[in-house]
Amino acid sequence: MSRILIAIGILFILAGVLWPLVTRLGLGRLPGDIVIERDNFRLYIPVTSAIVVSLAISVLLAILRAFLGR
Repeated sequence: MSRILIAIGILFILAGVLWPLVTRLGLGRLPGDIVIERDNFRLYIPVTSAIVVSLAISVLLAILRAFLGR
């Protein structure tokens, strides 16, 4: 359990460090992301961004599994 928590912590640190790069790439403002803005209200649902991130992680894990032989 402790290794999993450490890995999750490292992932959060990497996400924080890489966040400026991700925002420059336009992730989070893709077509298909839903933004509803009203006077004192803003709802943001990143549908397309979530799909892109999910695909990227899936490809990365598949490559890692191929190299590690699992």
